[in-house]
Amino acid sequence: MFNLSTILEHHARTSPAKEALIFADKRITFGQLDGAANQIANGLKSLGIGHGDKVALTCPNLPYFPMIYFGILKTGASVVPLSVLLKRHEIAFHLQDSDAKAYFCFVGTPEMPMGQEGYAGFEMTDTCKDFFMITPAFTDASPIGGTKTMGMLMAGQSPVFESYFTSPDDTAVIIYTSGTTGRPKGAELTHSNLFLNACLSKDLQDLGPDDKSMLVLPLFHIFGQTVCMLASIYRGTTAVLVPRFDAEMVLTLMQNEKITHFAGVPTMYWGLLSYPDTHKFDMLAIKNNLKLCMSGGAALPVQVLRDFEQKFDVPILEGYGMSEGSPVVTFNLKDRPRKPGSVGTPVWGVEVCIMDENGKQLGANEKGEICYRGHNVMKGYYKRPEATAEAISNGWLHSGDVGYRDEDGFYFIVDRTKDMIIRGGYNVYPREVEELMMQHPAVSMVAVIGIPHQEYGEEIKAYVVLKPDTTISEKELISWTKEKIASYKYPRVIEFMNSLPMGASGKILKRELRAQ
Repeated sequence: MFNLSTILEHHARTSPAKEALIFADKRITFGQLDGAANQIANGLKSLGIGHGDKVALTCPNLPYFPMIYFGILKTGASVVPLSVLLKRHEIAFHLQDSDAKAYFCFVGTPEMPMGQEGYAGFEMTDTCKDFFMITPAFTDASPIGGTKTMGMLMAGQSPVFESYFTSPDDTAVIIYTSGTTGRPKGAELTHSNLFLNACLSKDLQDLGPDDKSMLVLPLFHIFGQTVCMLASIYRGTTAVLVPRFDAEMVLTLMQNEKITHFAGVPTMYWGLLSYPDTHKFDMLAIKNNLKLCMSGGAALPVQVLRDFEQKFDVPILEGYGMSEGSPVVTFNLKDRPRKPGSVGTPVWGVEVCIMDENGKQLGANEKGEICYRGHNVMKGYYKRPEATAEAISNGWLHSGDVGYRDEDGFYFIVDRTKDMIIRGGYNVYPREVEELMMQHPAVSMVAVIGIPHQEYGEEIKAYVVLKPDTTISEKELISWTKEKIASYKYPRVIEFMNSLPMGASGKILKRELRAQ
């Protein structure tokens, strides 16, 4: 029997006064973090929520996230983390699809406005019986619209709780991903999946108890959640929370908090490199404290890697992973030579191979689909046995990514087998955007692709054929789409066309659009 919350409870017992989280002027110890999680667990238990139930959570990188996260796990229920960028109909879909019985949503601040989307999403579904506002201050606030607050749930609850003894194969977290196409699917990650990935992530970073890691990657994303938050708590390292990336804020915290470990997506490294006022900071002190940086979520341009390492005098280790892999699959090792552009070698306990379309394993330098198996592979897609069977065959998870392995065993990502776009580390699925845009009364046909972008890696472009006798400007259509979909998904560029290139079967030939 094993519950992932053990990693927090251990340090609450052995070093309760040690700082676990730093946010602004707040210093939260392991004892305080565990106590708050216990109060939430007691509150949820009083509502009848427990083993097998699902509880959704929308919250930026604030102390509330780990408090609620571990509070849910302690009851034996599963956490369903949702992006803070989702719009109302997207929230409603996730709540319904996950069968969530309760939903925690951050109410927002002028700097992070998001609460109203959460409330609207909640009102659109009847799957949740309880909805809790997460207020922006540590002092409780009045509920809005008859909802309850997180403070109301915790009020009068004991800071002591006996965690439910889950099985290692029980679902701890359901992370939503479209994989490659279609509507989002919930990848079920077990207590064992996440624990082992946190363990190896701690080792890959060589985290020590006296280190300080920065949590700027979104915790609702599997990279930030496992590689950063869980690895830090497992090791007993102090974590500094940053709700949203801002180059000046990151540099300020690196200097003032003496950050030793930083993990980000390529756009963050690009942003730090491009920041013009580094002279305002003690760059020597920042460089002396920084021990290691990690990059994932999208390919890091080799030139950005080299420029950053030269400017900050710190190595950036790249890896490869995906939600279905908990997430880490391959990684570059600190004590082993790296190869520019490589995502490293398989991590401990994970096998990786390259397969052709017939499932045959390929040799060195032969391009094919990246497949892997091991302790990191998800349990399956929630309520989607057909999709699970399609993704996992004979124990191998088929990633949908094209890559190759060189003669030294290093893996390289070449392309996507499908049309998924990675914009600033976020996965964007063209079909979802296309289906939405097709709902506009002036749009007859649309094809969405990714185009190269210096900062984001890829930008979203839509090729649109209008219906006869209709007109709409690029600006108007972009604005319409922006209002109905998460901010990282809408196209920034639209090109109107008389027709789209098609093959004999009527399929739109996106490769021709890319070639343009």
